[in-house]
Amino acid sequence: MSLPGIERLKGYVNLPIIMAPMFLVSNTNMVINACKSGILGSFPALNARTEETLDNWMKEINEELKAYETIMPDKKVAPWAVNFIAHRTNKRYREDLGLIKKHQPPIVITSLGDPSPVVQVVQDYGGLVFSDVINIKLAKKAIEKGSDGLILISAGAGGHGGTYNPFAFIHEVRTFWDGPIILGGGLTKGEDILAAEAAGADFVYMGSNFIPSTESTAVPGYKQMVVDSSIEDIIYTDVFSGINANYLIPSIVKAGIDVNQLEDMKRADISKIGKADVKAWKDIWGAGQGIGAIKNQLSVAEIVDELQKEYLQAKERVIVNSREMGVPSYPPIH
Repeated sequence: MSLPGIERLKGYVNLPIIMAPMFLVSNTNMVINACKSGILGSFPALNARTEETLDNWMKEINEELKAYETIMPDKKVAPWAVNFIAHRTNKRYREDLGLIKKHQPPIVITSLGDPSPVVQVVQDYGGLVFSDVINIKLAKKAIEKGSDGLILISAGAGGHGGTYNPFAFIHEVRTFWDGPIILGGGLTKGEDILAAEAAGADFVYMGSNFIPSTESTAVPGYKQMVVDSSIEDIIYTDVFSGINANYLIPSIVKAGIDVNQLEDMKRADISKIGKADVKAWKDIWGAGQGIGAIKNQLSVAEIVDELQKEYLQAKERVIVNSREMGVPSYPPIH
């Protein structure tokens, strides 16, 4: 699937959502069902624990979606994306980039490092490269290195979130970039999509909604914890991975760690005060600040349906409120 621009990409979706790639959570089933539901599905390349597994996953996604498009020609089937760690510390850098060249995912999401080698490979076969960034410096660098779009990871995002207010972030980036923007950070409702579009985003990045999905690889306790938790159960700390991220406090407590001691801890101290072999993501679970709106464990298709209803209802509210306030329609209706 060749995707020369963001407008063409929008033509493949029912909602402008990228289901964010989530370590140890995303899988091929989630990606395929997301794409069949009309939103972009994605997964981290490193969720496939071996090069051979990644090869099979990419092949499976391409074949499943091609077959579905054949039997359901009238349905919108969204493209898929793979998340690639572009830093040279990625031990499978060369191998995974080779598989990207082989299977040609329509979109590659780069994290960390220089995206330019990825850009060279992906743009050569007609795909798009989106780079996730948490600040202005990284945004400008990604543009300089040839990325097709920016994923603005704002405050409140699950996992390695940023610190900027999403609206302030997008407004400043729009002063120097008129290309595709995907906005992420605590977005969980259909009305959030509309708000992001109004602020200038082309797509939104949503992850936490899909952690409790029936297709998710998250363990049952993790899924239930997301449903049961609220914004007050999220903590932003660099203790567990060396990089600031948003985690579920109940998972930290479950690991036997006193949350009140986190600020005074170093990574090496965790095993001393908690259970042995505690690991980020496997034992300490990530989630975004928007989890208070997540109340059920649903399938990916059901989650998308719910988001679409909320999105359309939000649009209708805006129209009704504008009419009641006497605000004219733009452009004028003749």
